[in-house]
Amino acid sequence: MAEFVKDVMTPGVVAVRPDASIVEAAQLMRAQNIGDVVVADGQRIVGVLTDRDITVRAVAEGADPLGVSVGSVCTPDPLTLAPDDPVSAAVALMREHAIRRVPVVEGGLPVGVVTLGDLAEARDPGSALADISRAEPDVGGVAGHEPPKADEGI
Repeated sequence: MAEFVKDVMTPGVVAVRPDASIVEAAQLMRAQNIGDVVVADGQRIVGVLTDRDITVRAVAEGADPLGVSVGSVCTPDPLTLAPDDPVSAAVALMREHAIRRVPVVEGGLPVGVVTLGDLAEARDPGSALADISRAEPDVGGVAGHEPPKADEGI
């Protein structure tokens, strides 16, 4: 069983500037097949932006996605973990704060992200959450349904 955060985290970090538009962030998420990005001002993490943040804090409010900055809708000052922290610390942090993703920082620099799915895969590989976390994304639309053709509309 994995003992340390470094054993379960997803290595590498995709980052955006706080002044980037949420459209830029969403396009980056799509290109990288991820659901979150770290918001960094230079080498310092200042927030975490998720696909849900974009949806709930901007799109659902009717905001123009090109005019909304990442910094205005991200979760600021995120909690972080170190690679050598025990996995149990990640579990406790996520439970206590009801969060699903935590940046992993070493020497002040982001080196990865540990997610609820990462923990599920490490602790209970046969669980539904672990299965979902390992699954390839459905880029064609809702499972069992064909996406609308360009001339059909939604």
